[in-house]
Amino acid sequence: MYFLCKKLSKTLHWSYQQQSIMKKNYLMAITAVFAFIVLAAANTPPDEHKAKNLKVLPKDISHEELDKVMDSFKAALGVKCNFCHAQKKDDPKHLDFASDENHHKEIARDMMRMTMRINKKYFKDHKSKEGEAVMAVSCITCHNGNKHPVAVAN
Repeated sequence: MYFLCKKLSKTLHWSYQQQSIMKKNYLMAITAVFAFIVLAAANTPPDEHKAKNLKVLPKDISHEELDKVMDSFKAALGVKCNFCHAQKKDDPKHLDFASDENHHKEIARDMMRMTMRINKKYFKDHKSKEGEAVMAVSCITCHNGNKHPVAVAN
């Protein structure tokens, strides 16, 4: 574009002052376009973390809520994320949260389905008529901080 302006100014026999003004206008236009692009990029909201491969949890679960659920699993079983999540193939230092390679992930899904069935059948609304919380089955009920449920002696 600059070269087109330069060629046009020579063709029209513009004075040095007119050419200088045209260069300044060109630079101001380029600067304005660049500033617009930068501001538009700065004002676009970042892509919200969207979990992939959810089979039991709601597909529209927020990142914060998903973190709370995962933290409750870690506490209930006394484990870290890599107990259920496989490492990334291309970067073993990081986990591939969408992968189903680790068999513990499918076991966790089965356990979630089981507790949901038990709670639906025996604890219905999880609240008493007075609004107080009613006991319900969760991971901690059987695991008590252990990877595998431990039988309690009578």
